[in-house]
Amino acid sequence: MAATDDQTFFTALDIGSSKVSAMIVAHGDDGRPRVLGTGQRESRGVKRGYITDMEASEVAVREAVELAERMSGVTVDDVWASYGAGGLVSDLANVEVELGGHQVEQSDINQLLLAGRNAINRTGQVVLHAHPALFTIDRNQGVKQPIGLFADKLGVDIHVVAADSAPLKNIDFVIRSAHLGVNAIVASPIAAAIACLTEEERDIGVALVELGAEVTNVSLHAGGMLVGLRSIELGARDITDDIACAFGIQRRDAERLKTFYGSAMTSPRDNHEMIDANPIGAEDGAEPTRLTRAQLMTVIRARIETLTSEIEAALKLLGFTGPVGRQVVLTGGGAELKNIADYMQGVLGRAVRVGRPRALPGLPEAHSGPAFATLVGLANLAASGTGDIRDLVGTVREKKPSSGFMGKLISALKQGY
Repeated sequence: MAATDDQTFFTALDIGSSKVSAMIVAHGDDGRPRVLGTGQRESRGVKRGYITDMEASEVAVREAVELAERMSGVTVDDVWASYGAGGLVSDLANVEVELGGHQVEQSDINQLLLAGRNAINRTGQVVLHAHPALFTIDRNQGVKQPIGLFADKLGVDIHVVAADSAPLKNIDFVIRSAHLGVNAIVASPIAAAIACLTEEERDIGVALVELGAEVTNVSLHAGGMLVGLRSIELGARDITDDIACAFGIQRRDAERLKTFYGSAMTSPRDNHEMIDANPIGAEDGAEPTRLTRAQLMTVIRARIETLTSEIEAALKLLGFTGPVGRQVVLTGGGAELKNIADYMQGVLGRAVRVGRPRALPGLPEAHSGPAFATLVGLANLAASGTGDIRDLVGTVREKKPSSGFMGKLISALKQGY
């Protein structure tokens, strides 16, 4: 669906280990983002979420964006990009100011947010997100709107997500090499949460598990914000590689077997179902490798058990050890493996569901699965703004960065912050 001349549009770019996806959206008549065009290319030059080949990555980015441009009929100038590799750090910063017992006014909020902005710096890292959460009044937590209340002290909890600067510089360089600007680089757990978690889930407490191709991110959300995360250097592609190695077959055949015949749950019928696959280096007309589905399931289950064990350990480190009923949501391309939610529910002992992105007007059916949660979340975030504390302090009388959050991030990338 092409954009009209007077529309403002936004572009999301998800650079993953298996695919590079682009999505162009604009505000619809109902105020919601409306998809104008999408594009996708096989990811090249990315390993475990890190850029490893600048030239190959730049080509994949350029081709994905060009496909989205052709579909939408617009030309893209800049993008909102994702970052989902290891090295993401989540932290909470608490800031408090003295009020002396008077009613809270907007100027007090501005002063508090300014103090918070000055407190979020992380030595040697780039701050990707700094979101003010709930306020505190005289150490009483959970205040959503403090204006008009009397208080001696006013405080706020700020959630900070930071990452090492070098991998972010590589992403920034690749995108700019494709002749695009960088509006912001967004931590993928935040984008995925926006796409597939409900507001109530994010408020009462939920764990989001993104099963990517080569990285699994485990993030804990409570009180409406991300409060902790861990990265695991394992993903769905490791299952594919295990299948290819176990049976000496080509990777593309291993991926096909995983997609069409694979499952996280076994069945008595698996011993009787035969599967054909092409061995590596086989000549045309050569006999295919024959294996039972039970043999395939043995390989898949071994890797799933290892991955689930790592996820369980990450949840414990994050303090997600409460009642059995606390929810776990699986998303990412790996969540499309048949019966994986049922398997993890049995092992983790808590409710598990597959998180699919909430549909946007114009969203192609092919992009409605869990593999595109980060991309859809990026599009929503781009259309709605960051909500970042560095943008919310604009009313304070202080010299402001040239472009708020965006300017600070890009400046940090250029200066080796």
